[in-house]
Amino acid sequence: MSETQEPLVRVERDQGITTVTLNRPQALNALSAALRNEIARVFTELRTDPTTEVVILTGAGRAFTVGLDLKELGGEQSAVGAISSQDLAAAVTGLHQPIIGAINGYAITGGFELALMCDFLIASTDAKFADTHARVGVVPGWGLSQRLPRLIGANRAKELSLTGNYLDAETACAWGLVNRVVAPDALLPTCRKLAADIVSTDPVTRGEIKRIIDAGWHTTLGEGLDIELDASRRHSEREVRPEKVAARRAGIQSRGREQSRET
Repeated sequence: MSETQEPLVRVERDQGITTVTLNRPQALNALSAALRNEIARVFTELRTDPTTEVVILTGAGRAFTVGLDLKELGGEQSAVGAISSQDLAAAVTGLHQPIIGAINGYAITGGFELALMCDFLIASTDAKFADTHARVGVVPGWGLSQRLPRLIGANRAKELSLTGNYLDAETACAWGLVNRVVAPDALLPTCRKLAADIVSTDPVTRGEIKRIIDAGWHTTLGEGLDIELDASRRHSEREVRPEKVAARRAGIQSRGREQSRET
């Protein structure tokens, strides 16, 4: 089946978990104007979708995405109807539901930036990261220059961005860019298990925890601690009741015993 017959973005829902798959495998999921438009549309719709509690973002084939379509960027192909880069970034980062990035292969330049918009990353052993902005002659516009140093440190970020060199999955994990590395056939099952764990938590509480982590990310430690303390007080006043805590305690204890047996 040709690319034009296949949806550019596949969306699959299952028990609160929505898997979003970039679907231009023949082009290594290069972010054409049409694909960027579709990503923005999908994430905008998911924001108000009551059935979506967690999103898994991945790519079809050998790549997560290799970034902007260089044929369009170089004028070899038309980019009719392209939305602005900021519209795509706003749609993805504006999602209040957690996003797990399932990095199945190449995450290059704009694809690297898209991965960094996720809340956390799980990588296949086939995953490779690279920031080639300096080689293409384009300055990052989706937040890579700010998010990457905060994750792996300024010196390592400069090494990647100023050389354009590739980073393998194991090194990415050692540097703190990804949470864990798994075999290719274990990538989506691992992400689905983590997503199910998230779905099993209290929705209001986890939403507030994600909000204050994100808010603190954009400020100083001192300001972030104040944000957390204020949110904790307000949440306790609204949501924390002895009967709720008691009802959840047995489930937490049972889960702890089960995970202890697994280790």
